[in-house]
Amino acid sequence: MRTICLYFEIHQIIHLKRYRFFDIGNDHYYYDDYANEFSINEAAERSYIPTLNTLLEMIKNSNGAFKVAFSISGVALEQLEIYAPGVIDLLHQLNDTGCCEFLAEPYSHGLSALANEECFKEEVMRQSTKMKQMFGKEPKVFRNSSLIYNDEIGAMVASMGFKGVLTEGAKHVLGWKSPHYVYHCAMNPNLKLLLRDFKLSDDISLRFSNSEWNEYPLFADKYIGWIDALPQEEQVINIFMELCSIGMSQPLSSNILEFLKALPYCAKEKGITFSTPTEIVTKLKSVSQLDVPYPMSWVDEERDTSCWLGNVMQREAFEKLYSIAERVHICDDRRIKQDWDYLQASNNFRFMTTKHSGVGLNRGIYESPYDAFTNYMNILGDFIKRVDSLYPVDIDNEELSALLTTIKNQGTEIEELHKELAAVTAKMEKAQAKQGKAADKKETKATAEKATKATAAKKTAGRKKTVKEK
Repeated sequence: MRTICLYFEIHQIIHLKRYRFFDIGNDHYYYDDYANEFSINEAAERSYIPTLNTLLEMIKNSNGAFKVAFSISGVALEQLEIYAPGVIDLLHQLNDTGCCEFLAEPYSHGLSALANEECFKEEVMRQSTKMKQMFGKEPKVFRNSSLIYNDEIGAMVASMGFKGVLTEGAKHVLGWKSPHYVYHCAMNPNLKLLLRDFKLSDDISLRFSNSEWNEYPLFADKYIGWIDALPQEEQVINIFMELCSIGMSQPLSSNILEFLKALPYCAKEKGITFSTPTEIVTKLKSVSQLDVPYPMSWVDEERDTSCWLGNVMQREAFEKLYSIAERVHICDDRRIKQDWDYLQASNNFRFMTTKHSGVGLNRGIYESPYDAFTNYMNILGDFIKRVDSLYPVDIDNEELSALLTTIKNQGTEIEELHKELAAVTAKMEKAQAKQGKAADKKETKATAEKATKATAAKKTAGRKKTVKEK
């Protein structure tokens, strides 16, 4: 049976303020709080709240047949908790339906997968922990920032225990192959890959309200008809997009919410179902491995990483940032850790791009990519000074390596202790359960014996009474 996997990304840009060269060493706060509050409230009112309410209504009206998945960056969750708790409430309501899945991703929505394995793994597990704390479920499927993926990233993700990855169905990787099958990682066959159908996804997120598009206006029956017309052996249709595309890129006045509401009904008529990523990777087998030697993403026509690392400025900023990754990793200063998350966010590098793409780029306070680079490097200069004050540049490499090794060993030891504790707890619970059963059995036996004695006593008393009467 053919199934649709519908997934939305929720991420919120942290706006940096105008930061001058002479602020370095004097001002350690880098953010425009007004812009951050305004942008997330705007997204919540125009997009998140109406769209999440619609998705909740779709699940209820379909009696649970409609299903959806989300990935939420840790940075976005922090902002939602502060400025838009109503969005968190709606996500909890969706979670309570049992028809919604939450995925893992890097906490910062950054590019650490391309730079530092330890840093990448740490922030993925931190985001996964936060998702479990909030929604009670540990993510089983991963998606990287902007769906960035290659074979090496797949191997890292598989080593963390994830069963599947969402990524782009890029033409230059697939070639003649279709994105409508389940594939697996070339370096670990246990990790399954779900590939985005960029045409069907972009028809909603980029083209829906474009009156010059030759398919305008797009109705749900036509859209489902395109899916139904695909070859019967193509069973998985992955439609991935940003949640803010509903309401922001495509205004609600375009009737996009009505389009979404009609999808489950039209799909049911064609015998098409909806599934979560975990359901798909659990039930369906991979048809073959997918070789991805170079990173791909869902951004721009090239579907690569050139929008973040395509010019000299971007690469210099990127290398400078991750040159201190090991020092930040061993740091326990809360402010530095938070700044590290915000400075890693991929949009900081996107603002520096000199590429011309078909999608408009709002650079915010920056007049040009050079302006964005200068401002970011000023902030990064101050941040590095703060890190160096804790762990100086001239610290002996062997000493730093020893610190990192100690921390890693401590982490491994703590993990082993947790496993031992879990095993002991499980044994104790099992023993207590056995004792409980034995006690119940003993009590039942004692009760039965008591009842038997009581019955016998009554019979004896009855006989004596009968004899006396005679």
